Amino acid sequence: MTWTTLLASKDAHRHKTSKKELDNMRALIARDLGDAAIAGLSADRRFATAYNAALQAANMAIACAGYRIASQIGHHRISFESTKFLLGKSAHQYADYFETCRRKRNSIDYTFSNVATRTEAKEILAQAAEFYSRVEDWITKNHPALKK
Repeated sequence: MTWTTLLASKDAHRHKTSKKELDNMRALIARDLGDAAIAGLSADRRFATAYNAALQAANMAIACAGYRIASQIGHHRISFESTKFLLGKSAHQYADYFETCRRKRNSIDYTFSNVATRTEAKEILAQAAEFYSRVEDWITKNHPALKK
């Protein structure tokens, strides 16, 4: 997967981001990480909310690189896969982890209830927070004008 193939297949489009756009995404991530930590929510909702925080973090990196993933079937998978060549080797473990989580999140949001355990919800929250931190570090290093 490369930006050339993603653009050719119309899975991605060129996009010029701004500090304001990224700050709005940061606010969404902060909200979702906070909400996913609320013990009173179901494990399913905590899991899906933490997943969304991770997805938004991936989208931040993609936007900084000058792209936006097209909103179509498979766009979550493409977003996480894209972080592998954006962020490098350190992102591979997160991209693979969130790909597994994507399938579970689909079941939670579209098919079943009581899918995620409390342990899984806690784990994805920790992984999403770590991933977001790595994205912010990457932005600071590679796009300092867009840093926090």
